[in-house]
Amino acid sequence: MLKIQNFSKSYGMNRSPQKLKGTGSKELPKGQDVVSGVHNKKAVDNLSLNIAGGEIYGFIGHNGAGKTTTIKACCGILQFDEGDITVDGVSVRENPFEVKKRLTYIPDNPDIYEFMSAIKYLNFIADVYGISKEDREKDIAHYAELFEIEEHLAEPINAYSHGMKQKLVIISALIHKPRLMLLDEPFVGLDPKAAHTLKRLMRELCDSGGAIFFSTHVLEVAEKLCDKIAIIKDGKLVVSGTTAEVRGNTSLETVFLELQD
Repeated sequence: MLKIQNFSKSYGMNRSPQKLKGTGSKELPKGQDVVSGVHNKKAVDNLSLNIAGGEIYGFIGHNGAGKTTTIKACCGILQFDEGDITVDGVSVRENPFEVKKRLTYIPDNPDIYEFMSAIKYLNFIADVYGISKEDREKDIAHYAELFEIEEHLAEPINAYSHGMKQKLVIISALIHKPRLMLLDEPFVGLDPKAAHTLKRLMRELCDSGGAIFFSTHVLEVAEKLCDKIAIIKDGKLVVSGTTAEVRGNTSLETVFLELQD
């Protein structure tokens, strides 16, 4: 479903060394920008993962480890330096538009059109994906009831709480029935009932042949929910495998803390 092959991404200026003004022959250190003085940073370094259909794959790491960079590259909104990423055999680098039709992406801090009402926003998303009137009405009603916002669909989004906005984004991601879900900290802001609903929907999508790749800091959720887990540190893959293999005879929290140290 999702294959990440030798993926690398750097931030900063990839310029050859340049002379500093007024310093004669003195050159900037390799990788340093003549204007800002900022060095290149390799956010992700030669990462390879394979997320198969039917799998919920957890992606774990400290802040700044490279999780969000990887997920953004997978959905085609962030260019990268080396390697390739494919969805159903379609290259993100070569055909990002086709890839985006097969997946959905929920960032950790979604930007949505808050001047719209919730129902207008959902209809806008449905229009983008060409969803029929009958299908969208049925699915919007179904998911709005599951996440308990059906009575608030006519309200403007800017009146929503953070948790309600998160529910709305989840609904907008589900109504076009994606085969692959890419989620960045999806449980942040959700109340316990909504989090339980999302976990059930994630499992249902995978049971029907879809796949999910998501980052989380909630290790207990990852341990119970994920079929496989990858741990990344400073942009490099530290360990990956089934949850049982990664956890071993201890807890995922213990393994994670040991690897970070």
